Amino acid sequence: MPQLDLATYIPQLVWLALVFLALYVLMSRVALPRIAAVLEGRQDRITGDLDKAAQSKAQTDAAIQAYEKALAEARAKAHTIAQATRDELAAQTEAKRVAIEAQLNEKIAKAEAAIKATKETALSNVRAVAVDVAGSIVSQLLGEDADKAATERAVDAALKG
Repeated sequence: MPQLDLATYIPQLVWLALVFLALYVLMSRVALPRIAAVLEGRQDRITGDLDKAAQSKAQTDAAIQAYEKALAEARAKAHTIAQATRDELAAQTEAKRVAIEAQLNEKIAKAEAAIKATKETALSNVRAVAVDVAGSIVSQLLGEDADKAATERAVDAALKG
């Protein structure tokens, strides 16, 4: 093998050093600056994307906070409106209830007055009927007409007692 031949060993080392040096210079002057530029561009793009993402997140957070605030205000307003409507309806219902109670009390008073008048009429008719019946009974039993004044006194005494 020629690589292990000691006579060509030193020239091989020289050529190795020259090729290594040429490749090193070529890599350090051409390839590595391009790779560094690509890496730097990638890093700049990543940093820019992260900045945009942070800005978008901040805008989203602000939008969410504004939405939640608007939602809370809307709920509070809806609650206030609902409570006001409930109070108004309760007041209207109470006013109608009071009016209906007043009408019912008036009708009850009229009905009680009518019942009282009917009762008094019926009681006065009962007295007249009782006097007539008592007079008829006395007339049939005695065979003669009964004294109307005496019959009335007897019926009045029986009704009171």
